Formats: sequence, structure tokens, C-alpha cells
Amino acid sequence: MAKWSGKSRGTLLGYKIFVFSIKNFGVRFAYSVLYFVAAYYFLFLKKSNQHIFTYFRRRLRWSNFKSKKSVFWSYFTFGQTLIDKTAISAGLRNQFTYEFDGIENLKKMMQDKKGGVLISAHIGNFEIAERFFAEIDFDYQINLVTTDQEHNVIKEYLESVSEKRSSIKFIFINDDMSHIFAISEALSKNEIICFTGDRYFEGSKFLEAELLGKPAKFPAGPFSIASRLKVPVAFVYVMKEPNLHYHLYARIAEVKHRDANGLLNSFVRSLESMLEKYPLQWFNYYDFWDDFN
Repeated sequence: MAKWSGKSRGTLLGYKIFVFSIKNFGVRFAYSVLYFVAAYYFLFLKKSNQHIFTYFRRRLRWSNFKSKKSVFWSYFTFGQTLIDKTAISAGLRNQFTYEFDGIENLKKMMQDKKGGVLISAHIGNFEIAERFFAEIDFDYQINLVTTDQEHNVIKEYLESVSEKRSSIKFIFINDDMSHIFAISEALSKNEIICFTGDRYFEGSKFLEAELLGKPAKFPAGPFSIASRLKVPVAFVYVMKEPNLHYHLYARIAEVKHRDANGLLNSFVRSLESMLEKYPLQWFNYYDFWDDFN
């Protein structure tokens, strides 16, 4: 069974190449480098190729040829989001345009000053959401709950080239459950808690729901916690469009107290609607549906 390992793919050298290209030649030139990177992944990463091909072929029911071609473009699109994130952090934010869809929902959910929960997924480019919030005077501390143990050396390097250091705080999920106390403390300060709801890893608690026609496992934590907190919950996605344009979607979730499965089902329907519009922006390169178990 191929499960997500808890670490994102990427090397310090790769990020340095992107930053050098962006700063010296611009974002669009940096995109051209991706043809070589995506080709390498397409040719040599057999397992992730198989898994993302399965998404296109079995879940979306695309033709064999279209699915194979889309494996390459998936890697290419993912690389673009990494370049965009790096460029925006490095001070090139004005080269991009932004569109807000449902941002009034976020403002409304925060009116009671109780804090709130945002649930997103590994689609699009949610990591640049903070830049959107700065545009609309969404002045709340954001806490990202994550298990992604990306190499510290990469994070330190990206911070060193960033024009403005990110104000997002990270709450790492621990076996001793200390993250629950960190979440409670943040909410007591009327802060925002952000989860990604689409990656569970082996050994952790999970819930099941049908996504794109087949049951899949989702981490139980985000939905159990969010349904117990008695704070507003929203699904938020930041999706890449052509021509250096991004589109933020925010939708209020209807939450029944302690109904984790109900919240998960709402999230899955929301996620499917995004994948229908942006099928190439599904960035889970592992055996998500246990097709090869």
C-alpha cells in the first residue's frame, strides 16, 4: 500500500534554481525550466506516475492517451505553483492578479470574534492564501495544522529570499496530542485554524467517504476537531488560472455539532466541484484510493 510519507518532494538545489531564474529572468522564464523538470518526473518517477495516471484514467475516466499526457502537465502545473509561491514571497507579488470569490463569507464568519476553522486540500496553491488576506484587511493570525515535515533547510532558504517573512504559525500534529492544546489556545485568542483535509497517513485515525466515485480515506482529525469546536468553518481554495492569475474560493460549511462524517461529506462535495473546474491541480501523487493495495 503506497501511502503519503509526510514529506513533500523537493530539494534545496531545485529551489535555488527556481529563485535564480525568477530573480534574473522572470517568472515566465522560470516556467520554461519546468519542461525539463516535468519531463524528468514523467520519465523516471514510475510510482507517482502510476498513481496520478490512475486519477485521470479511473477517477476522471479520461482516455488512455489524454491521461498519459496529463501526467506530464500535472507535474508542470505543480511546478508552476511552486514557482509562483516563491516569486510572490520574493517580492514579485505585483506580477500576479487575484480574484476573490466568496471573501465576504470569510468576513462574515469572523464577525463574532470567536476565531474559525478553514479547511483546504492539496490542490491549487493554498500556501499563498496569506497574500490574499493581506489584500482584504483580513487581520487574523493564521495557524496551519500540518504533518508535513519539509526539510528545515529549504524553509530557512525560502525565508532568507523572501521580501516579507510569513506570519503564519505552524502547529505540528504530535503523537502526544499536544497539538489539541495549541489549537484550543489559538482559538481562545480568536485566531484562525487551518487544516488540509485530504491526506491521511498510515497508522493515524481516518474517516471514509466516496470521492470521484470510489471510497477513500481522509484524516479524522480536521473533521472531528472542527465539528466539536462550535466556531464557524469554511472551505477555502486558491486555484491557479492562466496568465499569472489566481482565484480564491471561500464557502461556509454547514456544521452539526460532533458530526464529523457530515462535515467530511460536505468537504468532499466541495473538493469535487473544484476538481471538476481544475482537474490538473490535484497534487496527491500517491495511492490515494488504494487502487494498488
